[in-house]
Amino acid sequence: MQAIEESIKTGKIPNHDNDSFDTKVKQGALSIKNVGKIYDPEGVHVEALANCSMEIGAGEFVAIVGPSGCGKSTLLNIMAGFDNLTQGEILLDKEPLATIDQPPSPGPDRVVVFQSGALFPWKTVLENVIYGPVTQGGMSIDKAKLRAKEMLSRVGLTGIEDSYPGQLSSGMQRRVEITRALINNPKILLLDEPYRAMDTVTKGASHQYLLELYDLTQKTIFFITHDLDEALYLSDKVHIMTSRPGYIKKSLAVDLPRPRKLSMLTSKEFMEMKAELVEAVHEEAIKAFKAGEREMA
Repeated sequence: MQAIEESIKTGKIPNHDNDSFDTKVKQGALSIKNVGKIYDPEGVHVEALANCSMEIGAGEFVAIVGPSGCGKSTLLNIMAGFDNLTQGEILLDKEPLATIDQPPSPGPDRVVVFQSGALFPWKTVLENVIYGPVTQGGMSIDKAKLRAKEMLSRVGLTGIEDSYPGQLSSGMQRRVEITRALINNPKILLLDEPYRAMDTVTKGASHQYLLELYDLTQKTIFFITHDLDEALYLSDKVHIMTSRPGYIKKSLAVDLPRPRKLSMLTSKEFMEMKAELVEAVHEEAIKAFKAGEREMA
């Protein structure tokens, strides 16, 4: 937790307008080119990723699915600056983000929300949300509070500003975390299975709030999940990864209009896309099972 607080405190505000989300000039385009990752190359030699490539447009919502251990989280951690790569490169808006010679580092242009959560338990909801922009000098306390309350209202959290994380449900905590991430106006939001442990009803409500914020901000979102319905319902495109070493086996464009509606989950188009997705993922899951894969990434 201390490391998380320090990274927020020392990060430099990117050249964004923190008073509004500019959807006219989109940022956050990612080019992932032949990325490979080997853990302990001189010992165990676990190859997590190999020749993994994909293009993500600025403001695009992409979901990444695949069997456990296929390297989804490894790829996210490299993009976040928590791990290095051993092959290839990643470009952010055509500028190097991670290369063999330039290890990535965390930055305020990329914000991560994990399943386990990372709110400061000793701070109120409002204090958590405004911490980044106030500490970095991007907003005055009054302006940050105003913005935070506005954004919290967008995700149905009006009236809980003085509550502490321990007093909130898991679904409410995820909404606060995503709000805290977006108030800093990053280029990319990295979500690592944020709704995995939720029940169906809570997850459904969380989806709607996330879509509300996405429609508002148009930020690039990189979303890891095992839930295929979730992947299709939320995203513009679903990338299916192979069993280890992971690379992109197939990409499926989600031809559903926005804003998304729950009725789409039972539409013919949705069911046809899901059948195609299930087949691709199931094939890789069988390969992973036969190979005795363990969840390493």
